[in-house]
Amino acid sequence: MSDKEPDDSFGTGSTPERARERAVPSSRIARIGSFGRLVGGVAGGMAAEGVRRIASGEGVSTRDLILTPGNITRMTDRLSHMRGAAMKMGQMISMDAGDFLPEELSSILGRLRDQANFMPTKQLDQVLKSEWGNDWRRQFKWFNPRPIAAASIGQVHKAMTRDGQELAIKVQYPGIAKSIDSDVDNVMTLLKVAGFAPPELEIDKLLTAAKKQLHEEADYQREGAQMELYRKRLEGEDGFVVPRLHEGLTRGSILAMSFEAGSSIEDLKDEPESRINEVTERMMRLVARELFEFGVMQTDPNFANFRYRRDTDQIILLDFGACRAVDPEVANGYRKMLQAGLNGNREEVLAATIEAGFMMPIVAERHPERVGRMIDIVINEMREDTAFDFGDRSFVPLLRDEGWEIAQDKATWAFPPIETLFVQRKVSGTALLGARLKAKVNVRRMTEEILEKTDPFVVSVL
Repeated sequence: MSDKEPDDSFGTGSTPERARERAVPSSRIARIGSFGRLVGGVAGGMAAEGVRRIASGEGVSTRDLILTPGNITRMTDRLSHMRGAAMKMGQMISMDAGDFLPEELSSILGRLRDQANFMPTKQLDQVLKSEWGNDWRRQFKWFNPRPIAAASIGQVHKAMTRDGQELAIKVQYPGIAKSIDSDVDNVMTLLKVAGFAPPELEIDKLLTAAKKQLHEEADYQREGAQMELYRKRLEGEDGFVVPRLHEGLTRGSILAMSFEAGSSIEDLKDEPESRINEVTERMMRLVARELFEFGVMQTDPNFANFRYRRDTDQIILLDFGACRAVDPEVANGYRKMLQAGLNGNREEVLAATIEAGFMMPIVAERHPERVGRMIDIVINEMREDTAFDFGDRSFVPLLRDEGWEIAQDKATWAFPPIETLFVQRKVSGTALLGARLKAKVNVRRMTEEILEKTDPFVVSVL
């Protein structure tokens, strides 16, 4: 391996790359100002669109006025510029809601998954000096200032230490950790104005959980410790690679780890069908092990957190900031639902779903026929002793239509337990990856094997 990284400084980048170089607003005043400019721009766009519609005799609604092409561009651009919790929340909502989002909102949030700016070299240098000292460069043979990845909370650089270790260095954007609470509140305000967070829902607990999760993700020393725990859990298993922590260079806002080469997990679509299916099943089995064996789950299913090493057929696991303990009662609730589904018992599935908090009893009481149809769809899909085609989404509109009709009844509105939401986010996100890859996996046999090999968690009663 060469000791010299190819020259790739910002100063020689192409125009499109230079356009993505934007300083992160790090102070509280600067971030409030960014939200203010966003709200002002959206309000101006709404006013202009309202005048146009009234003049042409069209009907006017708040949602239609907000979701114009101009306002969609404004929101996407501003949230991408701000990064941090503002951008992270958009990405999380996009991944979690999947097929159930309005098309216009999906457009905004989908762009946030793919659009990320990075810090100018001057701002990057300031962050590194604050963590490593003014002479930080002396620790490296080379440090490439152009990031190999840029996301909502930080960006990743390649570097080589004086003793020849090739590292990936994740550097947190300045001011992000301190702005989490206000960012979450401001994004939720925007969603409420747009009509995507109905006032009938009590969302205080959800916001508190989101803030707690984001604060944990911003603690890179915590993430490093979680990464090491995962590496030990999967030690000796050829199918996975977990980076090794470099403790000496890791700080609260810098995470140093071994660089692990690989390509996007979505590139698997170009592989033979048999390999696509095998790798997808491997990822699903890992999720099941997290739920029923480890008692700990990495709850962020963002596709960028998984890479694939073609020559060794290994999945590279990245980003352990969203690791959290799984509530034993939640894990046991999933076990009961799966077992009941395999047995084909609608009543048992319904009882387990209510017990786990996925559904409030009032939903089944007020809409028994719709709930029954939804359960039947799920049971029929999971009981087939054949490869389930994740690329065939024909059942999703059926579930969506039934769910939409139930959702019109405001008396049934309630969030499931927060711990359940985090687990379901990972389960749904992994299934979404399977759909993206058009994978085929015998879900029934896999589920039977996993339930047979693991035992229910013992829930302590104090």
